[in-house]
Amino acid sequence: MTRACLLALLCACSSAGVHAQTMDERARSAAAAAQAKTGSSDALRQNYVTPGMAGQPIATVDNSKTFTPTINCQKTASLLEVLIQPSSTGDIGTVRISQDTDFDGSFDKSNTLPVPVSGICANGVISCQPGTWNQCHSFKWDVDGAKALKLTEVAMPDLAGCYCVNNSCGTNLVFGNLAEVLKDLGGGMVGALTTLDPRIGVAQAQVNGPVIDYVGAQATACTADPAIGQTAYRSKPAAIQGDATSIAAGNSIFQTLKGSPAGVGKAEQTRNCTIEREVTLTSASYDDIVTATGSMLGVTSCGPDCRIYRIGGTGNCNDPPATFSLRFVANKPERIVSARILELQTADWEQARVNGVPVAYAGKRPWLTNSLPSGDCGVGDNYSAYPNYDFTDALRNGDVTVDSRIRATGDHKTGYLTVQIRVDTSCETSERLVDLCSGYAADAACRLTDENVDGVETFRNGIGTGLKPLPQTRLFGSDSCTVQLRRDFFQRSRSYRCVLDTGSMPQPDLSRGAYIIDHSTETLLADQVRKPDGSLSQTSSPFSLPDRGSVPACEAICKTRAPKANTAAAPAGVIGSQQNDPTGWDTFYHVCDAANVCPTGPGEEIVSACGCLDDFPEAVVMMQSVRLAGADMTCTSAVP
Repeated sequence: MTRACLLALLCACSSAGVHAQTMDERARSAAAAAQAKTGSSDALRQNYVTPGMAGQPIATVDNSKTFTPTINCQKTASLLEVLIQPSSTGDIGTVRISQDTDFDGSFDKSNTLPVPVSGICANGVISCQPGTWNQCHSFKWDVDGAKALKLTEVAMPDLAGCYCVNNSCGTNLVFGNLAEVLKDLGGGMVGALTTLDPRIGVAQAQVNGPVIDYVGAQATACTADPAIGQTAYRSKPAAIQGDATSIAAGNSIFQTLKGSPAGVGKAEQTRNCTIEREVTLTSASYDDIVTATGSMLGVTSCGPDCRIYRIGGTGNCNDPPATFSLRFVANKPERIVSARILELQTADWEQARVNGVPVAYAGKRPWLTNSLPSGDCGVGDNYSAYPNYDFTDALRNGDVTVDSRIRATGDHKTGYLTVQIRVDTSCETSERLVDLCSGYAADAACRLTDENVDGVETFRNGIGTGLKPLPQTRLFGSDSCTVQLRRDFFQRSRSYRCVLDTGSMPQPDLSRGAYIIDHSTETLLADQVRKPDGSLSQTSSPFSLPDRGSVPACEAICKTRAPKANTAAAPAGVIGSQQNDPTGWDTFYHVCDAANVCPTGPGEEIVSACGCLDDFPEAVVMMQSVRLAGADMTCTSAVP
């Protein structure tokens, strides 16, 4: 019996020795488990983000426990679905959008874009003549009052990250890059939705052929009002400083911490801000400024900002004077330059009236009353008049009706008058300074340490450099509305150091730490402690660090590249069309696998094999080149 027990004990000890893990092994195992759960964006989304937003169970790192979080108010598996169908011209001929606006799990809004998509931007699309980059119109993603996505036409500079997809830039671009096209197209739509309602959160996007589906939920705040307080500072960032101070003053927890030993003393914080000049350009066409409705024989152009209207018709001597009226509506009165009655032409009698008041006539005798003219009718002597009557002020003050009253007979029954209206269709500029530094500048506890004005460093470490930027000249607007402005500055970037004084705090005693550092070695640990009577006691003891094991010198990575057509778009056109070689390269970095093999993607070629790559100098050179190019453009972007 004793031998059996001893044998069992030895077997158990041997088994325990085989399966026992060292501290290093346990640490590596835990790290591997955590890496498997959160090592990539796909793993993080699959294990935590998607189930968390959808109200599904989430497991701990070792999968020993699960829990179901509640971080949203409403869930849906069908927030948005986008279906695209390319046409033979390479444009996306059909874009169908289906939405679940009330988060009940089923689509309640569905619409199809009214224009083909020739280019895709981060926040909109570009629609051109199919298969070309001509007659292009820029559209931004927007949301109507019923929360349905729509397109709003804007100027090209209002869009960002645009590129071309139709046959003018290459063949089969949409089908060849279907997943990327769908993600870019859907990303702009999601951006418009979340801008309108910040409560909306997207948990997952899944591409299935020509369709992309978005799983979403209402998160952030359980409120029926999209204008939640959490997003108030996005429109007024300068208000956060004062609000934080007022809330802290009335918060008992903050005041408790403030009065504790940890919160007593002085602290200095660095705060960054900008003073930026915002320039807005608005232009108007002739029809945006003046519209005309009523009786009109014709209208001719006398320039891009001028039109001549002909008002008249046929009269009869046996009847009251025939009246032909044209009503002018000034939609932008401040852009009216002039409004005049130039001439009157008639066989017998004609009268011009402005808002019912006679102002000019053509005929044998004066006719400046509303009664019949005195004299023969039907003679047909063909009378003319050139009054050049000015009613500019009347049109600027409101709508104006111009009447042509005609009295004639026989073969000479017609008459007309002409009205010339000139408007100002030039660009209108408005600008303002957005000063986010005013709070710090007015605070006596803050001092300016660094300032950069349009690329020129004027303050460094609290001392003026003596450099002063020259006035800058910059172009603003698009091809149809461009303005050149010369200003002392366009942007100031500042750094302030602000002192927070909360009382006095005794200086910490660092002598013990200094003694340990100065007297200890890799094999000896020295210490110094203060006794109750105030005297110091020094001790020393052997010391050794456990074996830390060996680790790789780096995480092996490789560098690859793949050809890509330069389809990016700008106001001047597609960038590739202005280059000698319209094809560039996309560069990728991959983590090598356990066999030290580079996992290249489709169409990629290896530039640098697996190893400890260091491309930091190359990145610095690229960033410096972009910075210097931008600084040069700041000085030379003016049109000669």
